[in-house]
Amino acid sequence: MNLVIAVDLYWLPLGAGGSSVRLNGKVFEFIAAAAQRRERRDLFHSALIVTIDDETWTIELCPEAKGDHGRVAEGIVGSRILGGLRLFRYEARCWLGGSIPDIAEAVASPVTVSRDRDVAMRVLEHAPAIPTPVWGRDELGVGEMWNSNSVIAWLLERAGVNTDGIELPPNGRAPGWHAGVVVARR
Repeated sequence: MNLVIAVDLYWLPLGAGGSSVRLNGKVFEFIAAAAQRRERRDLFHSALIVTIDDETWTIELCPEAKGDHGRVAEGIVGSRILGGLRLFRYEARCWLGGSIPDIAEAVASPVTVSRDRDVAMRVLEHAPAIPTPVWGRDELGVGEMWNSNSVIAWLLERAGVNTDGIELPPNGRAPGWHAGVVVARR
């Protein structure tokens, strides 16, 4: 038996693997940078791989899909009015033996945030309890939208990882990260 414990964070360029998300992210960042009077930065989506002994779990937010991909929670994208349509739904996955399809595009990754068995177990235990407000909105009143980065930051904080020291890739930004940290610390 391979006795390895790791909670590994992956930074994936927004829209990795090719999709309309990449273009939408560039437009979003162009507008956000202009409004905040700052330079544009590269946007990242975060995911986790938790390894305990000889088993791995992939934790990520994805569009809702058919089949068993370790779904532990689901929510609405953009607007509650559109929530009945699959196109406007997301799912949180904590998938034993799962994979991150575009992991080859990860930047400055993996970042091992813990090698503590208790922390790794807490990440897995908290996954089904993640908050599921509308993705892309600030329904929790923290000053930033909720998204995939929020979920990963929330899980790490709830598991006892100090996220303050986690660095993004150079020139990177992870919208929603702060929202997860604030909600987890409440």
